[in-house]
Amino acid sequence: MLKVLLASRNAGKLREFAELLPDLQFVPWPVEAPELPETGAFFQDNALQKAEGARTWWHQHGTGPVDGVLADDSGLCVDALWGGPGVLSARFAPDLPAYGDKNRRLLAMLPEGAPRRARFVCVLAFAGMGGGSFTVSGAVEGSLATTPRGEGGFGYDPIFLPAGHDQTFGELPSDLKHTLSHRARACAALRIHLAEWRE
Repeated sequence: MLKVLLASRNAGKLREFAELLPDLQFVPWPVEAPELPETGAFFQDNALQKAEGARTWWHQHGTGPVDGVLADDSGLCVDALWGGPGVLSARFAPDLPAYGDKNRRLLAMLPEGAPRRARFVCVLAFAGMGGGSFTVSGAVEGSLATTPRGEGGFGYDPIFLPAGHDQTFGELPSDLKHTLSHRARACAALRIHLAEWRE
């Protein structure tokens, strides 16, 4: 079993990765470790920046051996907001710490009568401790609900309706969400690349 450092303190992401990748043993990003930079213009830039930055830090300060580092950059892209919040999803509305408030503000920003089409995008970057790195991605199309619905998931899940469903990611059972979410699709691609990477 690969032992992988997860370059994130997001409890929701850690839970989902543990469910989606049960064949990996995850080490959470330590509380004493620094915040990882996210200054790229694209999801791929940020994911690689975090994975490679975490690898460098772990080489210098890590408390035990790991096989590699996994980092995620993901976000909600809304057509009527010119693709926003996109790569700024985690930093959207910084004056509102609670995602319930962020979700309501984002919905309020939609122009009246505007199309509600949106998509979730996830890019995963894996950096091997011996060098080398790669990225994989996943996306799911959908639309925005008119109000937040559901207590499941995290982040923008309560306002996202995946295509073909009338329940938000906040309402869908996690086992169903894990068959169609952006993160699930990226994790499926990751498993294939990791199998090749190990050979």
